[in-house]
Amino acid sequence: MGYEVFEQRARALGLPVYQYMRQASQRALKLTARLNGSYHEPEEVVRLFTELTGGPVGPGFCLFPPFYTDYGQNIAIGANVFINASCHFQDQAGITIGDGALLGHSVVLATLNHQEDPARRSELYGAPIVIGKNAWIGSHATITAGVTIGDGAIVAAGAVVTRDVPPNTVVAGVPARVIRPVRMDAPAEG
Repeated sequence: MGYEVFEQRARALGLPVYQYMRQASQRALKLTARLNGSYHEPEEVVRLFTELTGGPVGPGFCLFPPFYTDYGQNIAIGANVFINASCHFQDQAGITIGDGALLGHSVVLATLNHQEDPARRSELYGAPIVIGKNAWIGSHATITAGVTIGDGAIVAAGAVVTRDVPPNTVVAGVPARVIRPVRMDAPAEG
């Protein structure tokens, strides 16, 4: 999975990438409108999400709509993954979420970026995002293209992650920086 697969699909259909992106986005908009348009029992949410992604989700998957994506077909979900309300996935270059991962409200996973040079700004490039097993992404965090979040890591609410996060570490800030190791067997705070 990745941006190369996206480009291959466009070429196979004989379409420029931008035209394929628009068609694929329309498909995703239609499916997310159905998903987000009214209440659905959990089993129906899983069915609609599976239709959106074109592939199965792991057992124990839970999504609280609304959910937004501009492609949908490059998302792979492990077992016992929880995605809270209002998350945004820009998945053209691929998003993989490992078993037991938790995503808070309004998390943004953005796999595409634009060229910095103003003369080439309309050009896109992408890199996949990987969320490791049992990772926890706090509310309103943003994960940028090419980032891997290690197994067991915690991304603090509101963080902007531009670099890989080592396993079992806590990151916070803009841009996110390692704060400390994850406390194992720590009592609940709060």
